[in-house]
Formats: sequence, structure tokens, C-alpha cells
Amino acid sequence: MDKPLVAIVGRPNVGKSTLFNRVVGRRIAIVEDTPGITRDRIYAEADWNGREFVVIDTGGILLNELDPLKAEVTLQAQAALEEADVVLFMVDAETGIVPADEEIADKLRGARKPVLVVANKADNERRDQESMEFHALGLGEIYPLSALNGRSVADVLDEVVKSFPEEEREPRYPEDAVKLAIIGRPNVGKSSLLNAILGEKRAIVSEIPGTTRDAVDTVLKRGDDTLVLIDTAGIRRAGKVQGSVEYYTVLRAVRAMERADVALIVIDAYDGLRDGDKRVAGFAHEAGRACVIVVNKWDLCGEENMKQFSENIRRQIPFLDYAPIVFTSALEGMGVAAVIDTALDAASNHAMRIQTGELNRILQEACDDHPYSRKGRDLKIRYATMGEVKPPTIVVFVNDTRLAHFSYARYLENRIRKEYSYEGTPLRLIFRPARKERK
Repeated sequence: MDKPLVAIVGRPNVGKSTLFNRVVGRRIAIVEDTPGITRDRIYAEADWNGREFVVIDTGGILLNELDPLKAEVTLQAQAALEEADVVLFMVDAETGIVPADEEIADKLRGARKPVLVVANKADNERRDQESMEFHALGLGEIYPLSALNGRSVADVLDEVVKSFPEEEREPRYPEDAVKLAIIGRPNVGKSSLLNAILGEKRAIVSEIPGTTRDAVDTVLKRGDDTLVLIDTAGIRRAGKVQGSVEYYTVLRAVRAMERADVALIVIDAYDGLRDGDKRVAGFAHEAGRACVIVVNKWDLCGEENMKQFSENIRRQIPFLDYAPIVFTSALEGMGVAAVIDTALDAASNHAMRIQTGELNRILQEACDDHPYSRKGRDLKIRYATMGEVKPPTIVVFVNDTRLAHFSYARYLENRIRKEYSYEGTPLRLIFRPARKERK
């Protein structure tokens, strides 16, 4: 099932990102600064009292720079209302109520979902008392806290978890079903691609209401393969105000990827690669999903060269260099079968495990061929094992993790891909000490 989504909204500079980092805690570990992926993480998974959920930091979403401040905060509140299960409306206990708070409160007041007013920067009892002025916003109880030092954050999280909807049963799909999420910014042809896939020669088995609002999961048979298509095409009201598009796109993509094995990242060939495409692609990569880049509307591009277009994509989103590129025209039916074939191959690679002995042979040979040293010390690989799949995750035990530079990790990944291409899926390498490291 979908994890509940908690959106933190509020005017700028009230501490939304600080609370986001406090709630998410150490679950986020940035291993390297990968070019092309936005540095500001705007969503992450968290858990409290045994309930897992997704937190959205609206402060990390970049809207069109031409948007006035009023439109920006209003859009964030509007998008949070559209997607979230619980809304944390953050205000500043230090400055008190300002007009921007009242504007957001107006948007939130009619919400048919829990809205918790959290008064940040309340780091003492006096501030707790002063926070009570926010009752004037008409949104119920006020929860004073300090995101910076953690004061009362646990109490708020208790209330958040209590406010979650009842856990729904997971839809029962065949164990070998491959779940595909069609993601991308609006108007790139997601609906057309979905319809083209469904129009292909196959038998639709059933339509199961998804746990995301406005989504229907379609289960279909294609030869011996069972697929579940997670429909994320319904991004509504996104274009009414300039700048809102990317926000809705991100929220829908996060929802869809929660349940997917493979992300079909749809790009409009006529428009070319946009910033919104890069952001959605970054989410799919960070979520560890298998990825296929689908360049749709190719029929509108005339004599344009596929090779040049592909090279441009590789330059602009190098972190997805493992993702195959398929050119399609959903409207004309061109390349649709190739999309499914490629997605099934990516899903297979996503779940493929290399035997421990074989994995150690590859890494040891790589280390022998190209030793790595730092500050006079050699990196030595003691042992490696593939701890997980979906995505394939390799734990490498070394003499000193401080010697494991990300560039060498990339080299080891390339050596593994030389023998097992793993096309369509990210590979994750995690370095751990084989023995206690020297301090």
C-alpha cells in the first residue's frame, strides 16, 4: 500500500526544512554529490511508532522565479491539500501571526483531512504560551515545538501517526507481477502511452482501484508476463497558475514510485529535456527503481537524429546512464511494444542477484587490475556480498572505509556492469569496515 504522505507547509523561513531533517533524521545519507540531481532533497521516508510514511518539505520545491510570493505559498498549500494525508502547517512562534499565515490558513481551513498547526521556535514555556495566539487562525489545537533542538517534536509525531488513515490491505497481485509507473511532467503523453499499451494485443485481467487517489492499477497479461500499470496520468489543475506544474508532478511521481518496480520516465521529444524531466528522473534514481527513458511524440520531430537526441539526454542526466532510451509515438503506436519489452528486461535486471563467489571474483580482479591508495594506504577489499535486490545492493567489506572514494566505487560498478550489464537498474555499493577502523 502507499505510505501516508505528510506535507510540511508554511511561509518561507519558518523552519520547514529544519523540521523535515529532524523527522527524517539519519535515514538520509548522502554518499556523493552526483551531478544533475538537485542538492535539496524535498521528500524522504520516515517512521514513527512502527508506522512508515513519506515527508514532503515544500520549502525545497523550486517554483517559477517569476511567481510572486503570494502565489508560491498558496500553490504549496493547494498542492499539499491535493495529495497529503496529513498537513503540518508551520508558523513562527517568535514573530507571531503575519498576513501570509492567514492566507495559507484560508486555503487549509476547508481541508477534509487533518491539519496540525505547529508553532516553531518555541524553545521555552513562555514561547509555548505566546503560541496560543495562533488559535486565531481557526485551525484548532496549536502544537508548539522547536525543530532545531527537537523540543516537543515527538509529541507532534504522535499526533501525526494518530491522524493517519486506517492501513489498507495491499492489493493482491501475482507474485511475479511487474509493476510499472508511468511518470513525467504534464502533457508529455503519459495518458497516450498508457492507452497505447492497453490497446496492444493482450488480455486485460482486471482493474483494481489503487490506494492513491485518482489512480487505477490495471493488471494485464502479455504472453507469459503479468504487468501492473500504475496510472499517474491524472495531474489535474496543474496548469492554472504558472509554476505549480512541477510541484504536482513531484507529488504524483513520489506516490507512484512507492509501489513500482520500474519507472517509465516519459519525455516530450518535441519540447526536449526540461528541468521538470530532470527532477522526476532524479526521484526515480534516488528511489532505487529500475528506469526506462521513453521519448514520446517522436513522430513530430521530422528528421531529427535519434543518436544525437540520446547523447543530449546522457549529457544532461548522466546519473541515469544505465537507463535504456526508447523512442515512441504513443499516438501512432510506434515503439510501444519496445517500451514493454525494455521495461520487462529492466525489471529482470532489477531483481538479479550475483552469487557471492562470482561477485568476489569480479571485485578482486578489479582491485588487482587497478589498485587504489590514499595518503599512502592501499584500499583492500576483504569480502563482498549482494545483500539486497530491487535495487541490487552490494555490501563491500574493506580495510578502511575512509579510503573508499566515490570515484573508485564508480570504477568497481563499471567492472561489475562489464560482466553483468544490469541495464535499466541502479547498482548501489555500500562500504563497511572488515574490522574496527583506526581512529
